[in-house]
Amino acid sequence: MKTLSRAVVLAAMMTAVAARADLSPTPKVAATQVALRDLWVGHIFWARNVAMATMSGNKDEAKVAEEEVVANAKQIAGALEPFYAKAGADKMFTLLAGHWGAVKEHIVATQKGDAKAQDAAMKKMLANVDEIATFLSGANPNLPKDTLVGLLAAHGGHHAQQNAQLKAKKYADEAKTWDAMKNHMYVIADALGDGIAKQFPEKFK
Repeated sequence: MKTLSRAVVLAAMMTAVAARADLSPTPKVAATQVALRDLWVGHIFWARNVAMATMSGNKDEAKVAEEEVVANAKQIAGALEPFYAKAGADKMFTLLAGHWGAVKEHIVATQKGDAKAQDAAMKKMLANVDEIATFLSGANPNLPKDTLVGLLAAHGGHHAQQNAQLKAKKYADEAKTWDAMKNHMYVIADALGDGIAKQFPEKFK
């Protein structure tokens, strides 16, 4: 399974944090950070529910949870519309749908114990990471592509790790992964929020 090295991921996180250092916080920036954090944590919350339901064979529960994953993706994309218009929001939703498609494939492959399908799903996930990073960095010069690739690839790695732990019923380990995923979502949300605030300072006065 192809993953980024820990050093690369840490470098991306440090770059994201450093990029925030020169931004004076304002109430609107803080409110944006809170909203984005909530949305991105919502993504991993519902994705985890899909994974848990799939591992236990509860198709009805998985279906409902997946509907929430899609609704959450629409909300995340919609949060970009005031800055990048409807076309930008629509593009982001398409890319997030690609992310979820790869994550779901990995969940199903893990449940079946199909290593080949797991690797294929991870390759799709990493290809989608590059697409999302290309789009966001192209739309906002304050969001370096390499930084985004590192952050988003690490997020994909968390999904894969969580799926494996749920399949193996290693719940104590998965609880630690969940905590790491949540904190990582905060880093991603804050990096996006800060980048947008720098690009559109007049909207955050």
